[in-house]
Amino acid sequence: MSDIVILPVPVFSTLCNAAFALRREVFVWEQNVPEEEEHDQYDLTAIHFVAIADGEVVATLRLIEMDEHCKIGRVATRLHYRGRGIGKKLIAAAMDHARARGRDRFYLTAQSDKLGFYQALGFVAFGPEIIDGGMPHRAMRDYDKAGAILVD
Repeated sequence: MSDIVILPVPVFSTLCNAAFALRREVFVWEQNVPEEEEHDQYDLTAIHFVAIADGEVVATLRLIEMDEHCKIGRVATRLHYRGRGIGKKLIAAAMDHARARGRDRFYLTAQSDKLGFYQALGFVAFGPEIIDGGMPHRAMRDYDKAGAILVD
């Protein structure tokens, strides 16, 4: 595998469209998320990130800047590239990007079978399990209720 290049990309750019195609591949085709739930209004305002390897987009996520925190979502890695640390690098790059913009609190909802991945990145699950896209999820954050950062 070649080096990984991680970039923020504008919505509907060629690279972002490749990210949307990857999301469809992972969420709709592989995980059976209803297609109408895959895209939402946040796609228009989110900061989209892609990881490029071997000349193609192999992973993506979006970062939504909200008042209370930045929400990381739609994290997807092409099947052949999983288990190589790309998702971890992608999340770190998105968080670094947000921190450079003065943001330091992060939130996400993780598929329940992926909690360990996010816990290894310093996220802590809270609240009840919810169903999203037909799959169980848990809310996770990297700060406590008082706003103290749990990870650096």
